[in-house]
Amino acid sequence: MAIGVWISLFAYFALMIAIGVYAMRRATSSSEDYMLGGRALSPKVAALSAGASDMSGWLLLGLPGAMFVSGLGSAWIGIGLLVGAFFNWTLVAPRLREQTVHYGNAITIPSFLANRFPTQALSLRTVSAVVIVIFFAVYTASGLVAGGKLFESAFSGIFNFGGLSDYAVGIVITLGVVLVYTVVGGFLAVSMTDFVQGCIMMLALVIMPAVVLFGEGGGGFAQASQTLNEVDPTLLSWTEGLTLIGWLSAVTWGLGYFGQPHIIVRFMAIRTLKEVPTARNIGMGWMLISLIGAVSLGVFGRAYAIRNGMDVQDPETIFIILADLLFHPLITGFLYAALLAAVMSTISSQLLVSSSSLTEDFYRLFLRKEADDKECVRVGRICVVLVGLVAAVIASDPNSQVLALVSNAWAGFGAAFGPLILLSLMWPRTNGAGAIAGMVAGAATVIIWISLGWNGSFMGGPGVYEIIPGFIIAWVAIMVVSLATEDAGEYQHITR
Repeated sequence: MAIGVWISLFAYFALMIAIGVYAMRRATSSSEDYMLGGRALSPKVAALSAGASDMSGWLLLGLPGAMFVSGLGSAWIGIGLLVGAFFNWTLVAPRLREQTVHYGNAITIPSFLANRFPTQALSLRTVSAVVIVIFFAVYTASGLVAGGKLFESAFSGIFNFGGLSDYAVGIVITLGVVLVYTVVGGFLAVSMTDFVQGCIMMLALVIMPAVVLFGEGGGGFAQASQTLNEVDPTLLSWTEGLTLIGWLSAVTWGLGYFGQPHIIVRFMAIRTLKEVPTARNIGMGWMLISLIGAVSLGVFGRAYAIRNGMDVQDPETIFIILADLLFHPLITGFLYAALLAAVMSTISSQLLVSSSSLTEDFYRLFLRKEADDKECVRVGRICVVLVGLVAAVIASDPNSQVLALVSNAWAGFGAAFGPLILLSLMWPRTNGAGAIAGMVAGAATVIIWISLGWNGSFMGGPGVYEIIPGFIIAWVAIMVVSLATEDAGEYQHITR
């Protein structure tokens, strides 16, 4: 492995840790500082932090891998996400920023729900904390799988630590660096590193497709299109071979945005309500450029591989293979850092949200009600490490697929929290009993759907993405139970 790669990676790791130390000196003195950055994020940091913590390793591995295999038909996932993100910024962001302050200055999603529905406060905090920890353990594992795949593909045979495979070493290093800056610097460190990582990711997704298309061996748009048409004309079709169920399963990924705690918590931390539209515009611009880059990389990476006789055994590693093949070692190291940035930005956000929930909604609620802020910060740091270790165990199987793990966790959060967040912010008739019913129904539906394999094959036909039944059943459960029951004092006028 060329020294230039190591120089770039070392510089990246050092920068992330330095940001963590800087953040520790600024915003870790209280629970609100450690878990929400003191609600002082600027629009650009909030926007790129939300985007980078959202996209994870699937943006540079999972999505390009799906495009590599299936062509433009898989791009509907990206379109659904783009639409969902826009409505998330428009409908949820301003209301959540305002109402989390109004309802007891809540610093976690479970505490907001508990304050919003006081008659079911204990049940809501408990159930939502359990859902967060379970699904985030799986979600965090997907990021570690991506880190493991990077080291397995790019550094094969280099590491030899006590018999550990390159994949296992990748998991250890990825998790280790994330734990350092997350444990040390808390939410501010996570958000600031997200901003830097978001910039690196976007730049990589502009550079890579451009070089694949117009660099040596690329041939440009015309040659790439001709190559793909000769192999399989459906690769350049948005609809060829795509069933209605397949299309719905792709575009409904966008529904998941409304229930992702690690994303919507950024809305709670924006400096002022007036700055939400600015953050939205920055975030949507970043997302559009990044998704176009990821789609282009997968599709035209397939054309490049065919034209140059490359044998790509794992499509999810096309980014890694091309980074090593086409660029100077210093640039290759930068591109590897972009992949690690995608992975680490999401892992750190998920670990912190899980830790916040365990600390505020379990430790402080059941074990030490009198715990002060300093004690909660210490406990929060311990919880970050514990959740990270559980995720590492889940990720230990090198055959795990990044996109599959992400899709399961994304659907779980989207169904459990998405309808509840939307209705609690926008429908005053929502009450605590309905909130509990919707959360449980959504999470249970997703778990059952996956367990029965209906996301792979349903009634003899193609599988139905589990977020579709989960979201619908949760929405109906909230409305039906809320209308059938009454919780005194919970019907307050909800303002924007």
